[in-house]
Amino acid sequence: MNRTRQPRVTLYSTHRCPHCRRAKQWLQQHKLPFQEFDIERNARAFKDFQRLGGRGVPVVVIDGERVDGFDPKRMQRLLS
Repeated sequence: MNRTRQPRVTLYSTHRCPHCRRAKQWLQQHKLPFQEFDIERNARAFKDFQRLGGRGVPVVVIDGERVDGFDPKRMQRLLS
């Protein structure tokens, strides 16, 4: 992951979701800065999540591309 520009990464999650925790750990392990929004605790984040068409968490948005669920292979492709 030797990009000169850091990608814009947003994680929509809930505090009790194990897949959300895995996605967050993956992002941290790859030293990627990201914003995390808990859709159960943040009404605006929930509205944004709905606008994206999200039906389950996690939803990871990388430079405008949505990844539903924890999909490290797809996340890696978007970051390459």
